[in-house]
Amino acid sequence: MNAVELGPLVLSGERFAIIVGVAVFLLGSGVLASRVSPRFNAWSTVAVLTGLGAARLAHVIAHWSYFADDPLRALAVWQGGFIWPWALAPVAVAAVVMLRERRLMLWAAAPVIACALAGAATVRLTSGTEPTPAPAMSLVSLEGAAVNLAAVDGRPTVINLWATWCPPCRREMPALAQAQDDRPDVRFLFVNQGEGQAQVARWLEEAGLEIDNVLFDPAMSVPRHYGTAGLPVTLFLGRDGRLAKAHVGEIAPEQIEAEIARLK
Repeated sequence: MNAVELGPLVLSGERFAIIVGVAVFLLGSGVLASRVSPRFNAWSTVAVLTGLGAARLAHVIAHWSYFADDPLRALAVWQGGFIWPWALAPVAVAAVVMLRERRLMLWAAAPVIACALAGAATVRLTSGTEPTPAPAMSLVSLEGAAVNLAAVDGRPTVINLWATWCPPCRREMPALAQAQDDRPDVRFLFVNQGEGQAQVARWLEEAGLEIDNVLFDPAMSVPRHYGTAGLPVTLFLGRDGRLAKAHVGEIAPEQIEAEIARLK
């Protein structure tokens, strides 16, 4: 669900689509380099680097309030966050400067179009979400209380599947903790996978995090219910308790807010 497994590596559908799109672009450019002009070799490299950079820069500018306190997070491209139309300008400029001939510039449109189509098709095929209801189970919280995951109280729900041994889980936890503080209109559940209460409590204390609704899933039943793979996974449920989006991998603060805004 919303992910592609490549051996031990688990990629979200969106991130896998970027890989597919870039691969198709480079393959198409390689064909042009061998059959039309060797200039396409250098152009394709510059186009990929400047296109990705421009798309990422556009995302950072559009969400600057989330980056102002930590501008270096703009380099955390593994979190996702690209505005792809901005990639077209540097790709086109590179074509004018490096290919020079009108005939070659027209040929350059072919790998660009193929890249866009391949990426869009991959997203469509890998990022579908079934409106799965929350599992009818209760999990024990860090304080010892039983919490029913299927209970609805009129608020949307965010369920984060995590573990202390998982580096991206640890990196994203402060952003999720802040979102919990900022959004009392959303129910947050932090469902730890397969670890003990003492271990989790010790890590939270060392990290200086105070989080409500830390739950324990020793049998890892929640990811089986939703059919997710890998950690971390952040599940966004509507007010009816049905799944609206599953985000696989580390999630950025602006992505948390964007997904919450889409919930009904």
